[in-house]
Order: sequence, then structure tokens, then C-alpha cells
Amino acid sequence: MTASAEPRDEQRLIASILAGETHLFHELIRPHEHSVFVMALSFLHNEADAEDAAQEAFLKAYRNLASFRGEAKFGTWLISITLNEARTRIRRKKFLPTDSIDAESEDPGHVSPALLRDWREIPSQALERQEVRLMLQEAIAALPDNYREVFLLRDVEDLSTSEAADLLQISVAALKVRLHRARIMLQKNLAPKLKQIYPKRRWFQWS
Repeated sequence: MTASAEPRDEQRLIASILAGETHLFHELIRPHEHSVFVMALSFLHNEADAEDAAQEAFLKAYRNLASFRGEAKFGTWLISITLNEARTRIRRKKFLPTDSIDAESEDPGHVSPALLRDWREIPSQALERQEVRLMLQEAIAALPDNYREVFLLRDVEDLSTSEAADLLQISVAALKVRLHRARIMLQKNLAPKLKQIYPKRRWFQWS
């Protein structure tokens, strides 16, 4: 399926589901099941809770499918529902304080110039090692909420800057600063560990 065909196929499926072919809903969400689960797990840190949150997100998407207008991609809309569901569960269980960093400086010059090279450059053979996968998962999970959600939306879900900012209801400038800081936090966490495993590989670039 090509990128250009995918939105049309989703629109066709949505139209069919709304017309009564409800059995097609699983076909609609199948490409997004993994992303939804990973998003939920990254916030809830528990597979059972993440599965419950993912199922609730899918149910809410089904119940509110008629309200989806197509201004954003269906996957983006689904991730936004998942994000809201995870946040609700966190608040309900009082896992984390509901603080905000919106008041922090939005000047990237106030942040260390150390830039994490694209984490996706980690060689596939390295990611096949369980210890490296767990290391990466733990580093992402250790990020503060506000930074983790930005990192996941931009560098994992690969949303555009404007899409992620709209979803989180923050400015593009604030999103860029949060992403920059998230990458630096990951660098500080991962660099020493990755260096031990791959001592000859340069993982980071410096501006």
C-alpha cells in the first residue's frame, strides 16, 4: 500500500464502518495496534494496564468514529485518544504530579548544545540484543512525562512538529525545546551504557 493510497483506504473503511459494516473496524485499527500499545505502555509502565488502556482507546475510537473529520490522519487521532486515556489513568492513580514546564524558557540557546544523534541510527543488529532494547525502553520510560510524550510523538510515532504541537496543545517553539531536552536526557542516560557495549562507535554529535 502506498502512502498516498493509505488515507483513501482509511476513508473508505471508515465510511463502510459508519454505514454498518462494523466488522471492518479491526481492519482499520490493525496497522495502529502496536503504536497504541507502545504509547500506553510508555506512560503506564505495566503491560496489563497498557493493554487495558489500549482497549479503552480503541473502544472510544469506535464510539466516536462519526466525529472523526479527517483533518488529521486517523493514526494521529487514535494516538491522541490513547494519550488522553493514559493521562487520565495516571491522574486517577496519582502516579505522577500534574506539573507543567510551559513556563520554562523556549530559547534553545539555554539548553546544552549536545545533540543526540537520531536514536534510530542504532544498528538493527544492536536492537536485536535484548539488553539494548530494554536499555532504550527504560531510558524513554525514565523521561519526565512532558518530555516523554513529545519524544514519542516526534521520534517514535514520527508525527510532524506541527501535528505533535497541535495534539499536545502547546506551541511549536515549546515542543522543539522539549524534544531537544528529551534527547539530551536520553544521551546522558544511554551514552555510558552504549559505550560499554560498542566502545568504538561514536553515538553522539556535538555542535
